Amino acid sequence: MKRMLSAIMMMSLLIAMPIMAFADAAEGDVLVTLGANLTPKQKEDLLAEMKVDVNSAQVVEVTNEEEHKYLGSYLPKAQIGTRAISSAKITIGAKNSGIEVESKNINYVSDEMYMNALTTAGVKDASVYVTAPFTVSGTGALTGLIKAYEKASGEKIPEEQKQVANEEMVATAELGEKVGQEKAGELVTLIKDKLAETNPKNDEERKALVEEAAKQINITLTDQDINLFASLIEKWQNLDINWNAVGDQLTKAKEKWDAFAESEEGKNFFQKLGDFLKAIVDAIASWFK
Repeated sequence: MKRMLSAIMMMSLLIAMPIMAFADAAEGDVLVTLGANLTPKQKEDLLAEMKVDVNSAQVVEVTNEEEHKYLGSYLPKAQIGTRAISSAKITIGAKNSGIEVESKNINYVSDEMYMNALTTAGVKDASVYVTAPFTVSGTGALTGLIKAYEKASGEKIPEEQKQVANEEMVATAELGEKVGQEKAGELVTLIKDKLAETNPKNDEERKALVEEAAKQINITLTDQDINLFASLIEKWQNLDINWNAVGDQLTKAKEKWDAFAESEEGKNFFQKLGDFLKAIVDAIASWFK
């Protein structure tokens, strides 16, 4: 439970990063965040893993106190935890390159949820890598990213945007506990796709959009779920997000994944994964013979 909640913090703060953060960034620029509770050896190992040149990249630390600052209004202190461990790297990509996400030792947040978080903020054309020295959810990395972007851009991220970000990710993670994190992420992606096509004018239209998206991916939402996501849609609209740009970024991300799946490398990967899972099933079955 604690890992899931810290994952919520990680995702929500990623959402809070506005596109203006990239205003002065150039292709190849790197932003790195490190959890303040990492040991010196862990920091050294993570920087090496991320292939970061500390002389050219912007590196900032994030503290557990900062984590509490951003989600203290939404979660109990005990659930937020006492350590900042996870870390991340974002590399600015070429124009129209889309978003790529890779993670290691993160046990709750799916790649699609990361992509949704980035596109919600209007962030585009970036390669994201999230990691930790052992399995965690990733609280510190996202808390640090918002700090790094404010430093890089010289702009203060609006508090309203941070609050909406927190609410969105808490709602998505809680829904994920009921329908699965993949379905929860898929629902948010689909809602955003629909927002690029239509602009609901009132609460009834927003609820209808949520219900239509849920029906399309075969999940059942409670009235509370529908009301919550309808409310989030209204708040997203108030943030004046460019949903066409969001849709383009999600499409590019999907195209990259499809290309990998169809490539020789991707086919070999899935074949090996299938063989591995079959071996596990066969081994378990043999115990009962």
